Amino acid sequence: MQRLRIDLIAAARPNFMKVAPLFHALCTQSWCRLRLVHTGQHYDRNMSEAFFRDLKLPSPDLNLGVGSGSHAEQTANVMLAYERACVDDRPNLIVVVGDVNATVACTLVGAKLCIPVAHLEAGLRSRDRRMPEEINRLVTDAVADILWTPSPDADENLAAEGIPPEKVTRVGNIMIDSYELMRERIDASGERSRLGLEKREYVVVTLHRPSNVDGPESLNSLISQLTGIAARLPLVFPVHPRTRKNLEAFGLWPKLIEAHDLQVIEPLGYVDFMNLVCGARLIITDSGGVQEETTYLGIPCLTLRATTERPITITEGTNRLVTAAELVPAVDEILAGHRPDGRKPQLWDGHAAARVMADIRNRLLTVPHSATEEAAVSARSSQYVPRNV
Repeated sequence: MQRLRIDLIAAARPNFMKVAPLFHALCTQSWCRLRLVHTGQHYDRNMSEAFFRDLKLPSPDLNLGVGSGSHAEQTANVMLAYERACVDDRPNLIVVVGDVNATVACTLVGAKLCIPVAHLEAGLRSRDRRMPEEINRLVTDAVADILWTPSPDADENLAAEGIPPEKVTRVGNIMIDSYELMRERIDASGERSRLGLEKREYVVVTLHRPSNVDGPESLNSLISQLTGIAARLPLVFPVHPRTRKNLEAFGLWPKLIEAHDLQVIEPLGYVDFMNLVCGARLIITDSGGVQEETTYLGIPCLTLRATTERPITITEGTNRLVTAAELVPAVDEILAGHRPDGRKPQLWDGHAAARVMADIRNRLLTVPHSATEEAAVSARSSQYVPRNV
């Protein structure tokens, strides 16, 4: 049997959670050899290391050390560094996840070098091209050879964009795999006990989107809303480094930390954070992944955004989009018992990584591999067939 050489690309923290279940599934297989590539896109080393530790990921085989910078700088630097890595040690398959700058950068490298690329979490669309992540999603899905989707709406989006159906396999939500992988440790974390929080008697908040935290007026409005909510129900706020920097720059940090029943804490690793989420009465967030996790757990989620690339969390789950002005009334409704009755979407079952692994075998192990560009081009253009995994 052929042994595939697969690169798994990990960039920002949400990517680590999507890579981890697939890494653990594939590393036991004799038919493939993995290279874990950390682009180093995120600027907070401590937070990145905590996530690797929590998810039981080893030290990366390759760290590109890109660091922070503008969107153009990050994308260009990842392309330069990863192209050199692929020229020196060429993989048979590149697996990218999510929608960060490194995702589109590594996809473009693979396309230029005629190395097949697979995108895990393909087909998500917010319809808001002001979001850099939306541009990354569109470009990645247009170029990638294999598209692994989490939900029917993602399949529909790709079909509407003219993506051939033979490139697409619905595998389910890999974020749920991460949660199930770590469930015992999450339950045993004790983070909410350390913070003195009673189960179902507090709110968890996360904020980091530029639309919410980069302007003094919008951020001040949100802090005022949150302090008012905390006066009614204890609130815990793990503050993202970007958010803290802006709170301090706008003179809002004292207002936040002096609020009654509002605990401001450092960012948490995945295990401790999910321990907080699992025990919360409700979640206020602008994150993508938290919308999915709360839907899976049946916890009300108020998402401070105008759009979401995960509409299934609204149509089938417990998520609701709100503006800052709508936040307090929405919280009032939930506290009064008027909460959405969600359900777990199909294939959000903790087995997405197994379906991905089966799809790789079905698509690639029957394909003769060669280091020549001619064979790679042939693989990219003609060797992929529809899958029912």
